[in-house]
Amino acid sequence: MKKLVLLLVFISCSLQAQYQISGQLQPANNYSWVILYKIEGARQIFVKNEKINNGKFNFTLPANAKMGTYRVTYKTEGNGFADFLFNKEDVAFIFNPEKAEETIQFTKSAENKLYQEYIKTVSVAQAKTDSLQVAYIKNPQVQTEKLYNAQLSIIAALQKKYLEKSKGKMVYHFIKATNRYNSPTIAKNGQDYLKAIVAHFFDTIDFNNQALYNSAFIVDRILDYVFYMNYSEDPTKQFELHKNAVKVVVNKATDITFKKDIIEFLINQFAKYQYTNFSDYLVKEYYKKLPANKKNKEFLSTYYQNTAVSIGRKAPEITWTENGKSYKLSTINDAQNYVLVFWSTGCGHCLREIPLLYKHTENSKNVKVIAFSLETEATDWNKHIKKYPKWHNLIGLKKWENPIARTYQIYSTPTYIVLGSDKKIIAKPNTLEEVKKIVDYLDK
Repeated sequence: MKKLVLLLVFISCSLQAQYQISGQLQPANNYSWVILYKIEGARQIFVKNEKINNGKFNFTLPANAKMGTYRVTYKTEGNGFADFLFNKEDVAFIFNPEKAEETIQFTKSAENKLYQEYIKTVSVAQAKTDSLQVAYIKNPQVQTEKLYNAQLSIIAALQKKYLEKSKGKMVYHFIKATNRYNSPTIAKNGQDYLKAIVAHFFDTIDFNNQALYNSAFIVDRILDYVFYMNYSEDPTKQFELHKNAVKVVVNKATDITFKKDIIEFLINQFAKYQYTNFSDYLVKEYYKKLPANKKNKEFLSTYYQNTAVSIGRKAPEITWTENGKSYKLSTINDAQNYVLVFWSTGCGHCLREIPLLYKHTENSKNVKVIAFSLETEATDWNKHIKKYPKWHNLIGLKKWENPIARTYQIYSTPTYIVLGSDKKIIAKPNTLEEVKKIVDYLDK
């Protein structure tokens, strides 16, 4: 009997030790699955997945679940996620799946409720401070300066209040790190104002703090600092600004694993935005200089594969025979520039756009079209190419599985790629109208 009582007590304690993570999408839309990740550094670690029923989902975490920041993802593409802090308590929240970050409301969780309250309160005070600074730059007035100084005192008092309220909680570290720098004296001009913000951007952020490390907080701030706080319309100056910004960020991370994660993250971000020249610079100057046991050959292999057809890269080789003559993309020289178009006779959009593209380019002075058609067999293609005698017409059998199509990462047709005389990719227009504008520009 005693053993039975002890067993029941043990089961009861075990059940009580579990934590519930509940979410509700409003509106529910047609989302059916949600994935739970644990954020660690710049990585997402899979935890589990659950079904979404009528917009609602629930995860059960065990007693030994790691504290930190978690993320629920419900979209396979684009931004479709919501983050929350987990510190050994149940968490419940409601959000609009189309704008989760702006609409999320926590109905359960002392940590998340406090942080959300802090963000809302301090954001209002900070907005007022910023507006006073802008007003002073536009029209310097003693009264504006006095109001600015008074507002600094209000923000300092709010910060102190929330640090006291959050003592002993995980959210304390986030409240401390979120405290934005404000100059103790009002800036006289916009340049000094922005310069001070950039110089003090990471003052309150400890890159070695485990709570911040195991969240998206530092990574989000890195993105803001590198891409938004260091911006110039001049390409040469922009490259230097990015170099200096990355140097600051990488030097902040003393943990070598986190340093590696940050470098990989930045390489992928620059590649994503088609800044391949800078992502290559990061590979050479940072990634390849990491200790041997931290470098990942698979990461580099994937990077080079994914950027093979990025702007600035030399187009991968294509060889073909045309009217009994052999051609190579790398050595063809019958034009100053080329439009490489991947199309198909079975594609409705292609059948509308290809004739229009031919009409626009058949008399071009500086541009020649190389039309690569993805087909399952050649019959229809042979009929169609008779309409385009001034083009180089190529066929790729096996359609999507064609090796050239796979190398060029062709997932839809038509796909347009513009090449210079050296066969480097200079543009990847999304529409026929964009192609026409580029051709017109190159013909000037």
